[in-house]
Amino acid sequence: MMKHKKFVTKDLFQLANQWLGILSFLFLIACGDQSINDPVEKKVSGLLSKMTLEEKIGQLIQQNSEGYSDNKIGQIKNSAIGSILNETNPETINALQKIAVEESRLGIPILFGRDVIHGFKTIFPVPLGQGASWNPQIVEEGARIAAIEAASTGIRWTFAPMLDIGRDQRWGRIVEGFGEDPYLTSALGAAMIRGFQGERLNDPTSLAACAKHFAGYGAAEGGRDYNTSIISGEQLRNTYLPPFKAAVDAGAATFMVSFNEINGVPNSGNPWLTQQLLRKEWGYDGMVVSDWNSVGEMINHGYVKDPEEAALVALKAGIDMDMENHVFSHLTNLVKNKKIKESEIDEAVRRVLRLKFKLGLFENPYLATTQPVFYAEEHLAIAQKAAVESVVLLKNENNLLPLANTIKSVAVIGPMADAPHDQLGTWVFDGEKSHTVTPLTTLREEYGSTLKINYAQGLNFSRDKDTKQFAQAIAAAKASDAVLFFAGEEAILSGEAHSRADISLPGAQKELLAEVAKTGKPIVLIVMAGRTTEIYKELPLVNACLFSFHPGTMGGPALVDLIFGKAVPSGKLPVTYPKMVGQSPIYYNHKNTGRPPVGNIENIDDIPLEAGQVSLGNTSHYLDAGKDPLFPFGYGLSYTTFQYSDLKLSAKEIGKDEQLVASCVVTNTGTFEGAETVQLYIRDWVGSITRPVKELKAFDKITLKAGESRTVSFTLTADDLKFWNNDNQQLLEAGDFTLWIGPNSAEGLETNFKLKE
Repeated sequence: MMKHKKFVTKDLFQLANQWLGILSFLFLIACGDQSINDPVEKKVSGLLSKMTLEEKIGQLIQQNSEGYSDNKIGQIKNSAIGSILNETNPETINALQKIAVEESRLGIPILFGRDVIHGFKTIFPVPLGQGASWNPQIVEEGARIAAIEAASTGIRWTFAPMLDIGRDQRWGRIVEGFGEDPYLTSALGAAMIRGFQGERLNDPTSLAACAKHFAGYGAAEGGRDYNTSIISGEQLRNTYLPPFKAAVDAGAATFMVSFNEINGVPNSGNPWLTQQLLRKEWGYDGMVVSDWNSVGEMINHGYVKDPEEAALVALKAGIDMDMENHVFSHLTNLVKNKKIKESEIDEAVRRVLRLKFKLGLFENPYLATTQPVFYAEEHLAIAQKAAVESVVLLKNENNLLPLANTIKSVAVIGPMADAPHDQLGTWVFDGEKSHTVTPLTTLREEYGSTLKINYAQGLNFSRDKDTKQFAQAIAAAKASDAVLFFAGEEAILSGEAHSRADISLPGAQKELLAEVAKTGKPIVLIVMAGRTTEIYKELPLVNACLFSFHPGTMGGPALVDLIFGKAVPSGKLPVTYPKMVGQSPIYYNHKNTGRPPVGNIENIDDIPLEAGQVSLGNTSHYLDAGKDPLFPFGYGLSYTTFQYSDLKLSAKEIGKDEQLVASCVVTNTGTFEGAETVQLYIRDWVGSITRPVKELKAFDKITLKAGESRTVSFTLTADDLKFWNNDNQQLLEAGDFTLWIGPNSAEGLETNFKLKE
């Protein structure tokens, strides 16, 4: 009887466990967890269960494509390489993939990645220039074209968009982002992700996007790349993190952590950032990759003592793939010595495999054709449109632009007029200068028969200090009705590790422009650069100024169309434009301080001798630069004019669960059809954490014919009024707000509303 009783008890116990399992299964379904039925997850789990520890670790390692030795081929056969970086030859990619799929034990394909930042072959304006378009659609279209071109070679992963907030013009990588504002960067970053990834990841033309650099990279001290970032909790949450949360919401397939440390902890080893915030709080299930060697560089930071500890810290922090450092090869010993559980490695491998399945690499590992399609007519047309929309008209004295048909001759001067390589901008690995269409080429092709073009470069390149060609340039100016002066900086002067303490026009460009200005001829200054350059001394010398950033392959036709009126400028600054570098970092959404500058600020040259110490007033400003930038965030002129009127709110008071609709009428009061970016800003006057003087909350780019009016409406919700404090709490506080709708951050119609308790 006792035996029978034990048998029955054991049987009942097993039955109870079975029922608990069934109940758990049903509970998961009821809670919305469908992963147990997800075919991708089933495939990942099935494959993972067959893998050895060495094969698992191999999936977490990315290597650069610098040659394929017998050792590297052997690694591929042993599934010891999960991803290869920078291979762009389709025949080579197919050959390597064949080894991985057909000669390795489990046939796991390789993921090929490449920096496709603002185009692959057809190069679009640099991202900061695309930011000036304020047009998510054109950003999305550009990324879609880049994906089509890159994927045609076998690349399926790009390391873009960069979502770092850039407030310091000295920082070389400000060129890679969309500017200084979290809202604008979020909107354009999400658009770029949609463009890269398309409607579905397993489409052969899709690239897995990578939201980078997570996080706070743009706050590097002194604008020096890789430098330390000191960021308060509320700054991190309110300024630097929103674009990354938008990337999660947009379905970004991967994330990349940044080189920098935040408050003493390198981001490659920060478990709060990746494990707690990204994965748990935001629910992100995609793959996280390190930046190039950033895991190993934690040794340089002084955060870990050796590569093995670096691997330990990085994996536990949530890094899934080690980019070109091989530190993760130490994971074998860490498991052996019981410092890491194999199950922790499994989680990282699961995310890598999940991405490969979602990309369709297991089903379609090879390119169907090795005949890529580059520079298609429709690609070039969209690149030209993007370039047009990225140009900001900063000055147009006496409506010099567009040039009138009374102009019969132009002098084309400056190092950027015919610079096919530098016009493409930074982070261009695959674009070809032989396909670049420069302004000089366009002028000659389109206007050479009707317009006398006097070309005199003056300087061979932007850093050139040799003045021997000045005389030719001056003679060309004297012989012409107007001067087109193409200035700027070479592509190599911006981008990663290319920070500048002096952001003025390099070389002898300033001196050349000053000499040309002495001729008295009207001058149009066109600036191509990776950042806003210091031109406050040069602007008075010219009659008009177009700032184009580096405009890409079709920059020439875009600029010429703008100069002669076939296109109308619509770009708006995505960053605040400083008068001089000493104002950096400078940004519109700053705090007010206890002593904000007001009224007219006396210039250093106007201060009386032996003036009283407090006679100038004690406020926050510079004696030699005043309180204002050269141009505010969101600024940009047009060939037409726009009038704002009839600002209305749906209510003067709203509750915390109510919406507020704000509208105004925008009228094109000029003679050209043109596009205007209507911008909405708010100010929260009192908060438990001090709030910025203005915050962009909405924008809409509209096109109006001459004389046309349109009502533009925006809807604000409670989420638009929330903010984070230093205790990681998101708050919605009642109080008084001011709202502006206007053409930039410094102008506009103004009204007030109240958020009730």
